[in-house]
Amino acid sequence: MKKFPKIVFIGSNHFSLYSLKELCIKQYNIIGIITSPDNQFFKNQGEKAFTPVKIYALQNNIPFLQPKNLLNYSFLENLKKWNADIQIVVSFRILPKEIWNLPRMGSFNLHASLLPQYRGAAPINWVIINGEDKTGLTTFFIKEKIDSGEIILQKEIKIRKEETAGELENKLKIISGSMVIQTLENILFNKIKLVSQKNIDSSLLKYAPKISTNDCRIQWENPSIESIYNKIRGLSPHPTAWTLLFFNEKKFVRFKIFVVEKIRKIHTFPIGFIFIISSYEMQISVKEGFISIIEGQIEGKKRMHIKNLINGLKIRENLFVQ
Repeated sequence: MKKFPKIVFIGSNHFSLYSLKELCIKQYNIIGIITSPDNQFFKNQGEKAFTPVKIYALQNNIPFLQPKNLLNYSFLENLKKWNADIQIVVSFRILPKEIWNLPRMGSFNLHASLLPQYRGAAPINWVIINGEDKTGLTTFFIKEKIDSGEIILQKEIKIRKEETAGELENKLKIISGSMVIQTLENILFNKIKLVSQKNIDSSLLKYAPKISTNDCRIQWENPSIESIYNKIRGLSPHPTAWTLLFFNEKKFVRFKIFVVEKIRKIHTFPIGFIFIISSYEMQISVKEGFISIIEGQIEGKKRMHIKNLINGLKIRENLFVQ
């Protein structure tokens, strides 16, 4: 194991785990990990309550801390005792200066966009929702203003026209570990050429704020079929686009939509009307054509292919979404 530098890794989810594993494979000295508290919703279900990063720490006997409050005195004192040379952050909440300013070599973050574009919590979702054809990864030194520190490295990738947020995340995960390693080694061997994010015209920036449940509701009246299509794939599989499915204007249920195709076609049907064309084809009318459902989930049921979803419908006429 490489004794230098002493690294504290900060992360929680599967995206974080790729970078942590790569650091361990390269035998870097991970002296400790900071990860999120256990999920109380799953507290009686063993490892399901733990973050993927915590599970890896337990499996590999790496010390870890799980602060609820990042400014807790006891937590900060324990973190100081680790005396890290550098901290690496991947997919975690905003850190206070009391944490990122501790190591003598600083703290760097891996962000899933080409900064300065798409600062915020959900860059992978928003680049697809906005119809971008490229994105990438950025590493930067953490400063006080979120995602605004000096850029160390960037790597650009293309976004396929039909790609979902989940598929894009998997592509970025695969290259994230090597990106973190390259960033770390460039810092250690003094090969970095920092790029400032200062003096940027904020009116030219696109942001990636956290997405709420209400943000996920599909607006079928949107005049652009492309916008509807991009929103659905940009929210798939999480947090998932949804609508209300109405039966005869009386009963309605929430309907999550994961995978669709768009069909451009001139028509005179009302917006949101559902056509069940066959046992394996459901189309929803929009202004510029139709959205064809490939995978969906009706409230109270599992996610399924459209053929199985249609087979489970007791009512197949006078259906519409709103």
